[in-house]
Amino acid sequence: MALDLVIAAGLPVPLLERIREAAGSGSRLEVATGEGALLRLITPAEVVLAGTFTPAMLAAAPRLRWVHSIGAGVERLLFPELVDGDVVVTNARGAHHVAMPEYIMLAMLAWTHHLPALVRAQQRREWITPLPDEAAGKTLGLLGYGEIGRATARRAAAVGVRCLACRRDASRGADDGPVERVYGPDELLAFLGQCDFVANSLPLTPQTRGLIGERELRAMRPGAVLIHVGRGPTVQQEALLEALCTGGIAGAFLDVFDEEPLPAESPLWGLENVVVTSHTSGNSARYLERSVAIFCENLERYRAGQPLRNVVDKRLGY
Repeated sequence: MALDLVIAAGLPVPLLERIREAAGSGSRLEVATGEGALLRLITPAEVVLAGTFTPAMLAAAPRLRWVHSIGAGVERLLFPELVDGDVVVTNARGAHHVAMPEYIMLAMLAWTHHLPALVRAQQRREWITPLPDEAAGKTLGLLGYGEIGRATARRAAAVGVRCLACRRDASRGADDGPVERVYGPDELLAFLGQCDFVANSLPLTPQTRGLIGERELRAMRPGAVLIHVGRGPTVQQEALLEALCTGGIAGAFLDVFDEEPLPAESPLWGLENVVVTSHTSGNSARYLERSVAIFCENLERYRAGQPLRNVVDKRLGY
């Protein structure tokens, strides 16, 4: 089965060769970045590997049947014409299952062992001796319990952390690994009140936009720490700033924001109970390799007429 395939993302040559092999002999593979170049190549395409994808590209590709996002987040791809049409969308869900759980573990360990304060003291050449706490025995709440949440739970349980989860369908996952209990959306406040750390890995959908606001932050323990690695707008940033400044919660590790890069004038930069990172929690030297491996497996499935992995529910947004 020969395919017309367009790669709308910059990839190193070895990964392009893996895609070419998975596409099979006789397949046409074009690579371009930038909408102008893509519009010239996309007309005959049946499959697009998308770092970017726009309404104009969809309109220019009448033969298109499948778009695969090189990233896990797809909210920028899901414009109305694509949602309403027959084109299948898949994503790279699972490619973050190492880097993001490690970031969450890093945040918990850094907080309990006062690493941010110790780094600031080093910069001042000041010897300080804060009394460390321990991550063992703490409760980690996983807001979102997909690939990232499950991988995080396994790592956290291994160092003695109690794990809870909150997800859209609470009937799924209660017996999946070391999570003690899975809460549903209507139990969000009770879930938040149980946790010393809350790791938010939610995708951005109409249901999750602004989900964590003043009421939810008040439900958290005063000593709790938010670890925000999903999508910035799932947390109401002004409410979070207020909670951090008034002691509503103890601190936060923030990797995602409403506006990125985070503006230099944002007060979040200057708060001593906040660690700001630059949307790096999912980055890894092996990310593209894992993402392309998922796409290549799907290419082989597609050619064989088998169901694809990671099919996105375009209405739900993930």
